[in-house]
Amino acid sequence: MTTFIPARRHAELGPDFFDPVRPADFPQTVLRHRDQRWAERIGLGELSEAEWLNHFGRFAPLPGSLPQPLALRYHGHQFRSYNSDLGDGRGFLFAQCVDPIDGRLLDFGTKGTGKTPWSRGGDGRLTLKGGVREVLATEMLEALGVYTSKSFSLVETGEALYRGDEPSPTRSAVLTRLSHSHIRIGTFQRLAYLEDTENLRRLVDYSIANYYPHLAGASDPAAALLEAVVQKVANLGAQWIAAGFVHGVLNTDNINITGESFDYGPWRFLPAYDPDFTAAYFDETGLYSFGRQPDTLAWNLTRLAECLVPLSSIDTLEPALNTVWPTFRTALPLAMLARLGLEPRSEDDNNAFVTALFGFLTASKAPYEQFFFDWRGGALSAQRAAQSPSTEFYASDAFRPVANALEAFAPTENVNLAHPYFARSNPRTMLIDDVEAIWAPIAENDDWSLFHQTLREIGEMREAYGVKI
Repeated sequence: MTTFIPARRHAELGPDFFDPVRPADFPQTVLRHRDQRWAERIGLGELSEAEWLNHFGRFAPLPGSLPQPLALRYHGHQFRSYNSDLGDGRGFLFAQCVDPIDGRLLDFGTKGTGKTPWSRGGDGRLTLKGGVREVLATEMLEALGVYTSKSFSLVETGEALYRGDEPSPTRSAVLTRLSHSHIRIGTFQRLAYLEDTENLRRLVDYSIANYYPHLAGASDPAAALLEAVVQKVANLGAQWIAAGFVHGVLNTDNINITGESFDYGPWRFLPAYDPDFTAAYFDETGLYSFGRQPDTLAWNLTRLAECLVPLSSIDTLEPALNTVWPTFRTALPLAMLARLGLEPRSEDDNNAFVTALFGFLTASKAPYEQFFFDWRGGALSAQRAAQSPSTEFYASDAFRPVANALEAFAPTENVNLAHPYFARSNPRTMLIDDVEAIWAPIAENDDWSLFHQTLREIGEMREAYGVKI
């Protein structure tokens, strides 16, 4: 049996970084989702449902971890406009623990736990639909190989909420996410804005000690940390593109320093390749569209670099920042090939394949996820692809460069084409119509069967793709 290893390291940063808060007292707690895989990994798998709800519905402290939740302080650029009135407005850092498998620090962060000093007039609550959407996003992204937070727990809380973007009143929930850090670019921005160099240095040291311990002893800790974060975030951008995912709200307070995708609002998956595809109805200029996500991440990382100037120098930070595009250009073909279960070749071959693939996807508008499903293993799946609903796309002249390129790539050891998942005609998708179809029976009849069936299908997909937790 795995033993839970509590931690309370964020408290060591001191009171300038957070505000102790109390969770809302909800009318009811009904468990709707529990990530049993991760619960077992970190030593909480044997909690009874009553114990689970006590900790993740009522937020009784986990033994040995934080005695009281902490609403974290940060600033951020929201759609490129600086906001110095941010912070955890409807969530908090509930607890921390150490992963007994890899020794890394993990945070339990919440969404929908009530008002904090940073609520700015909001009610601090989360709609049940918003919670369901976050569970679906994280489960799907994990199965597609994206480094993402985990939706550890979703509890319905029995309040009627009024929201302009949902039929109201609507049901309420509280979500607990598990991730490796809730320190954001915006955390650094707040200290730079306040010209608090002492705490900025403390934050750099804390970040290295807890998230990048291999950087201990670096001659320029700030520059070393920046380069490490750039590598992680650039890799995340490549993973999003390979998954056909649009986050939707890439503000600097939504980018954390471990390069972990988190905080899902108006996210979408692409039906077909379209660089201008946006997720948020309020993103009127397409600032955070699918194709602009790598640029946005680079812009956000530049804001982090600016914060670190008082601890380093532009001459040292600039080269670290400039690794973002070489990292992304290398990572994108590798992420695409990993999705296809193909071994990389030379950098030129990898890049040529991706160029050919995007040319085909642009010209044909073939279903994005269907392509990766059909051509898992490359040429090994030629017969499968010939039976696909997308077979007409693969018979076109536009596909010939892709077909020729696929011939050159060998399958990986974990291509796993014998898995039952690859006997399907269509992959499991999570397009907006899929999400609405899952939500409709919940809203109309409190019928969760399709939600649970979908999570089982995603679990099968994760297994087929060989994704390890």
